[in-house]
Amino acid sequence: MGKAGSRDWTQIYAIYGLDQWQTIVFLLFHAVLFTILSLLYLTYFDPITLFFHRLLPIASARFAAGFTGSVTALSALCLFFASFHFLHSSLPLHYDVVQRMVASVHDWSTVKHALDLGCGRGILLNAVATQLKKEGSSGRVVGLDRSKMTSLNTLRTAKLEGVGEYVTCREGDPRRLPFGDNYFDVVVSAVFVHTVGKEYGHRTVEASAERMRVVGEMVRVLKPGGSGVVWDLLHVPEYVRRLQELKMEDIRVSERVTAFMVSSQIVSFRKPSQHSFGLGEVRLDWRC
Repeated sequence: MGKAGSRDWTQIYAIYGLDQWQTIVFLLFHAVLFTILSLLYLTYFDPITLFFHRLLPIASARFAAGFTGSVTALSALCLFFASFHFLHSSLPLHYDVVQRMVASVHDWSTVKHALDLGCGRGILLNAVATQLKKEGSSGRVVGLDRSKMTSLNTLRTAKLEGVGEYVTCREGDPRRLPFGDNYFDVVVSAVFVHTVGKEYGHRTVEASAERMRVVGEMVRVLKPGGSGVVWDLLHVPEYVRRLQELKMEDIRVSERVTAFMVSSQIVSFRKPSQHSFGLGEVRLDWRC
């Protein structure tokens, strides 16, 4: 898998572990299972053909055995590809996109308060803290997650990255953020917002409404003139429409990147310093 930015993916794994590891194990298990089945088809092709011959003429039986074996082998290849793609998305791709997100905020030196919504393992949270440390800022970044255990693990990764003094974590509901209006200079989130409302099903009206509540909360706690950057799967066009409705400025949408086997994009925006009218302009194909 090579390098992620200036770091080897094994270094990232040593600190952060794996996201979606259950899915990766599931895919690898079935990939190995289908590989064994395809090898059995290859080794015992004639007996399998005779088995099919009980139901079909010999020519059709040989075709059925060959076709079934080929499908089994192709399934194994697809499962191996999917498992390695999840592994790539969880480690080097995640780290690389996070670096782009941090770089898209032009001036960190003035940032006093930043929020990582759905901080998870802390890859984005610690990247923000590292940038604050690099700028010599006195700012701090808050990581919000729905799980107290996750927050404790995230604080551990911050200490390993040498930015523990720049990071705090809180447990909370992203649909009702426990912060006042206009509090943060920067709000960021990586592959999180799409998980909100999943109990209703990803493509239901109810789930979409829950995601829009999260986007609205991000805007609410952002200071006028502050910046927001969100990387997420599948639903970014929804976020763009909501940001336009909320009169955000300088809305930029990145090129599509395949992550976790689906389409993902980054959207960045700025909260206007003064109230504005009309829908915000959207710039497409932004490359961080």
